[in-house]
Amino acid sequence: MLEFFEDDGFGTDAVYQQDGLYIPEAGDCMRCGQCVSHCPTFRIDRIDEESPRRRIRTIDKILNQSAVPSDEDLKHLNNCLQCRACETVCPSKMAYGQLLDQSRQKLADTVKPARWTERLEKLSLALIEHKPRLRVISRLLGFYQRSGLQALLRKSGLLSALKLQAYESLLPAIDAAPLEPFYLTPAERRGSVALFTGCIAESFDKATALAAIRVLNRIGFDVIVPEQQNCCGAIHQHRGHAETAARMAWRNIGVFNSLDVDAIVYTASACGLMLSEYEQLSIDDFDDEELDFFNNQLFDITDFVNRHWPDKTPLQAYPKTVAVHEPCSQRNQLKNQQAVYDLLARIPDIDLAPLADNAVCCGAGGTHMLTHPHIAGPLGAEKIEHLHISGADLLVTSNIGCALHLAAGAGQLAPPVAVMHPVGLVARLIQEVG
Repeated sequence: MLEFFEDDGFGTDAVYQQDGLYIPEAGDCMRCGQCVSHCPTFRIDRIDEESPRRRIRTIDKILNQSAVPSDEDLKHLNNCLQCRACETVCPSKMAYGQLLDQSRQKLADTVKPARWTERLEKLSLALIEHKPRLRVISRLLGFYQRSGLQALLRKSGLLSALKLQAYESLLPAIDAAPLEPFYLTPAERRGSVALFTGCIAESFDKATALAAIRVLNRIGFDVIVPEQQNCCGAIHQHRGHAETAARMAWRNIGVFNSLDVDAIVYTASACGLMLSEYEQLSIDDFDDEELDFFNNQLFDITDFVNRHWPDKTPLQAYPKTVAVHEPCSQRNQLKNQQAVYDLLARIPDIDLAPLADNAVCCGAGGTHMLTHPHIAGPLGAEKIEHLHISGADLLVTSNIGCALHLAAGAGQLAPPVAVMHPVGLVARLIQEVG
């Protein structure tokens, strides 16, 4: 990878990649330290190895020195949740997330994981990449839940013996039936939108998709759910499979740009972040005009609904306390979390408040809650403690990964606290067309 040097004002040389991404010189980076207190993994272990400034040194070695990191350095690098809170406070505006993705892509070409790990990763990514295969797995999991086998295994203690109890507890109620391609509004028509459903959300969070469709229909928009869409590509991108992620991105851009709609709407903030950063992927076929057209149509569901809310559309009162969890993807990059508060504030009698320490990652981190439970567990437990102290009757969050991660702990509170997407609450309270 090409690099060049430039005086950074401190008498040292800052390193720039050929794509213009900035890596501070080691001595310069150590002077600041603003990122350290904002890093969730440092919050847990309180060692410098678990801070962004040490990880960026490892990234520098990988990208600029073509060095293979030690097992210890690689462990600390992989502990990163990619919450990107460090980017929000870095005075140099370093693109940490992009640099981490680049380093993992380079490592994927040079460092081979253990055979069983490699096979498991390939299987998981293949399922996400090919939705028909994922639907088969979803149907099997749905049968597992409905047949009584789930209850039997949970009582048997076998899941605990196999160390699968924590993973299995994350499973929501699964509905593998596909969504319809068209949902026409019964109200006065104002336009049409395309709904991005991603990969696992179609079966693991179908309630949110249906809630989004109901609300959009109620405020006058037809909803199209294109069958040809695929996963946003985030998991592949963050695992170092940039070419596959770019291919998936190009397919989504082609599918949605071919539709005559007023907007492309997503419900999961992590997917929305990936969709909004497609221009960062390396693919020769990307066309600037097509990317701009795609990006200009892209909206978070709460943002779109709030912008187009008809003043005369009534909502039932909800005289309860609702805590708002702000996913890292929404708070740190998309920065559209205010739309959640603005939309829910339309509900009469609601007591709405942000969950304490929203600036700290909940630990879900995409698949991190599965691969790094020693990090996800303590961070999630902090959130549940804040939820308990708040006395909230309901927790809302705009990302499926965060919802799955927090729901298990929230459900164990006394009384249990439900976790749902903000649009789910609006769908529950919106009144039918008269």
